[in-house]
Amino acid sequence: MISQWCKFALFISLLMPGVVMSSDAGAQDSEDSTATTELSCSFTMEKGETGRPCHVPFPQGCLVASIPGTKRPWTTISKGGRLQCRFDETKTDWKTTIVGTCDRCRSVRCSAHFSVRFDCSTQH
Repeated sequence: MISQWCKFALFISLLMPGVVMSSDAGAQDSEDSTATTELSCSFTMEKGETGRPCHVPFPQGCLVASIPGTKRPWTTISKGGRLQCRFDETKTDWKTTIVGTCDRCRSVRCSAHFSVRFDCSTQH
């Protein structure tokens, strides 16, 4: 005779493949979405230092991707420590050059990470 625990385990093992398959179906890309490539640059600095320019590499033949549903560039700035960071509006044209910059580090150690997503689907 099969115990209740074995029946339950058998039921779960039969149910799980269906759950996994149904969750994958919703994860498929829609026709409007495109794959993106993310490139970044980062640096660290000590207290009192000013961040040097951080040049995000720009892949040839790619365009800066927009945040879905907007026209804004798809970017992220992550920082550690007490400092302010931004993309430099005077040195960044979003077509060939992307430069991140930070103010003076006001904690013992600071770090910055600038990332940009690119749409390279026009290459194919």
